[in-house]
Amino acid sequence: MLKLILFLFLSILSLSAQIDKELTYDKYTLKDTYSYGKATRKFQWDKISAKLDALQEFENTYKNFGYLANYKNQNGMAPLINGNTIDRFGLPRNQAIPLYSQDNTSTPDHYEKDGSLVAVLDEGSKFSLVKVFNKNGQWLVPNRYLKNSSAQSFSKAIFVDRRNQNLATLERVGDIWKVRSMTPATTGQNKAPYSLPTPLGTFVIQQKKYKMEYYKDGTKIIEGYAPYASRFTRGAYLHGVPVNNPKGSMIEYSQTLGTVPRSHMCVRNPTSLAKYIYSWAPIGKTVVFVIE
Repeated sequence: MLKLILFLFLSILSLSAQIDKELTYDKYTLKDTYSYGKATRKFQWDKISAKLDALQEFENTYKNFGYLANYKNQNGMAPLINGNTIDRFGLPRNQAIPLYSQDNTSTPDHYEKDGSLVAVLDEGSKFSLVKVFNKNGQWLVPNRYLKNSSAQSFSKAIFVDRRNQNLATLERVGDIWKVRSMTPATTGQNKAPYSLPTPLGTFVIQQKKYKMEYYKDGTKIIEGYAPYASRFTRGAYLHGVPVNNPKGSMIEYSQTLGTVPRSHMCVRNPTSLAKYIYSWAPIGKTVVFVIE
């Protein structure tokens, strides 16, 4: 019995991702644990390690990867589920992807988030069988909502922490995950209809814009732009400090970074970090983990 317990303990240790700090972006670097007012904030390395372990297991189990895509419903508004616009998990159909059970392709079983990482198990003429990262079951998805990734594994990962309002980038070098940056960030606030929380989940970077223009709330008037924007789900980008002037110069840093959620859905960063991510993180091959 003692040998079995020891074996299980060593097995758990062997699954733990090895993380070392080797920063290649070293501005505004936060400590592992730091103060914010009267509160203590931190980088949740235990959760980060667990996600990286799960990613390694996912890669070891499956060989073909991709992501689900329906930005601005470009691939078609997802069908209703028994007349409902929200699935049983509370996810609305807008910019979502319908997933079907293998024995029923007439009505979706539930929706999945735009940008979600999947393993592609089998490709058919109309539907493909996929496994969504860190979720149970295998599901059919119409091919128009599926984007294949050329990555055989993912060596670059970005962790956005909504609770602690920070962001870490990591890069796999051999068997070790190197921490490349540890900075303050600002996520989306829950203030509908114009501001929404940054969605939790595991996503793949899908698109980049040197300047992502945005409207003044409730209008079609361009109010400004966000520099070096990398989109990972719906209208959520990793970007630099917003400039409330379409022709204004870029702003490097804001004192509101790392404080409380203020964004519409995006993740605000120092502009030099956003530029670093813009160059460092390839489309379709970089995983974004949004954790709580």
